[in-house]
Amino acid sequence: MGSDPQYARYPDLSLAQHIFHLANPSSTADTRQTSLKLLQDAISEHKMATLYRHLAHPVDGVLNASGEGSVQKPPSTGSKRAGSAANILASKKASPKVDFPWDEKLYEELKASNEKELEAFQKEEEEAAEKAGETEVQAAKGKRAEFWARVGDKDKAIASYEAVFENTGVLGTRIDLVLAIIRVGLFFVDKVMVKKNIERAKALVESGGDWDRRNRLKAYQGLHYLTIRSYNLAAPLLLDSLSTFTSYELCSYSALVVYSVLAGSVSLKRVDFKAKVVDAPEIKAILGDGEEKLSALSGAISAGPGAQDEEMRDASATPGTAATAVNLTTLGQSATGQPEVETPIDFSPLAQLVSSLYTGDYRSFFLALAAVEDRFLSQDRYLYEHRGWFVREMRLRGYQQLLQSYRVVGLGSMANDFGVSVDFLDRQAPLPHSSCRASSRDLAKFIAGDRIPCTIDRVNGIIETNRPDDKNKQYNDVVKQGDALITKLQKYGQAVRLRGSERG
Repeated sequence: MGSDPQYARYPDLSLAQHIFHLANPSSTADTRQTSLKLLQDAISEHKMATLYRHLAHPVDGVLNASGEGSVQKPPSTGSKRAGSAANILASKKASPKVDFPWDEKLYEELKASNEKELEAFQKEEEEAAEKAGETEVQAAKGKRAEFWARVGDKDKAIASYEAVFENTGVLGTRIDLVLAIIRVGLFFVDKVMVKKNIERAKALVESGGDWDRRNRLKAYQGLHYLTIRSYNLAAPLLLDSLSTFTSYELCSYSALVVYSVLAGSVSLKRVDFKAKVVDAPEIKAILGDGEEKLSALSGAISAGPGAQDEEMRDASATPGTAATAVNLTTLGQSATGQPEVETPIDFSPLAQLVSSLYTGDYRSFFLALAAVEDRFLSQDRYLYEHRGWFVREMRLRGYQQLLQSYRVVGLGSMANDFGVSVDFLDRQAPLPHSSCRASSRDLAKFIAGDRIPCTIDRVNGIIETNRPDDKNKQYNDVVKQGDALITKLQKYGQAVRLRGSERG
């Protein structure tokens, strides 16, 4: 058994999601208002002077550059921090309706409170150095690091965590410090820093980390892969984390369910998709109908290689019995030991997406995909950036799944199955029900990009699939790679001859 996790309270990543809502053009007015209220309350409660300035300052603030809500426009004391404040929005297009009032008096009060805290930390550190040992000194430095993470100062938080890390010998504590640095990177959307410290944490865990920290790191890795669009790498990590999830400082359990289902749906092969998503007890407990939820929670059903592979129509709930709003407040505890309170979420679009994709109900699949885009992809700071790509890949998956079963398919029949027009499949046309109209790609463009091996015969109104010949493909690959190797060898030979003539 390892020690309890340390440095897990700050930064509060839920605040980053609220900041994203304020800058997200897809957020509703009610959502923005709620996020603004929660963010203002958190800034006042936790004395977050640095973050308040980053966001609301009339000159340097990333949300309120227009100066709305301020009585007097204070002078700028420096340029914007491109590496910290600017990236926190996770969206290049900020909402034009953001109104984050700047209060100079409040800022000065927060700043004075921060200075008082820092003086107390300094005094505690000096007293520990004189009267106590190195452990007490490190504890005082750790409080300073958590303070900077709490108030939203990225650079000072990382520097303080690194200072504590250099003088800490306990492996569990060192891992916790690196995980804290990763969360700072996630808060400010610094993907390079997150990647670097993920590798760092992996090395520490492999050197002897306990099971709990190894398991927590799995969730961190999965979320990082999600942010860089490596859904194929994220899916197994996130799905494995469902049954043993304890990283509530990273995200809520309901968010983990959403991430796991989306990553698995777009990247797993059909057999794995059934075993790890469609039949997974942890997912059935959330997305299934009443009987499936009860069976999953009681352990009556199980998933994996031994699970039965029933007929497709019996594999999952029908769209009419999909899950509705679910409250997951009793599924875990936060790092502080308090029950994690989560807002009830309507999982029905996600349940319908999984069910319709596996059962081949493509008309419902397209409708569910549009609903998932609207309710999940466009409202989450980690998913928003890749929503257009996800919609395209899921549409591609639907096309591939239908066409791989047939040699010839009627163009009109396929259009009817998906609930779209023939022109949409064969020409550029907007996708019904979707907000990603500018980036939509029809079947013809998938074919042109060699993503689907088939041809469209518009005269006869059919689609003919071309079964790939593995032997011919291997032969062509060998010829192509051989030509490239010969070219490199010829260039190398010329270089060697030139150097030999120079020596002569």
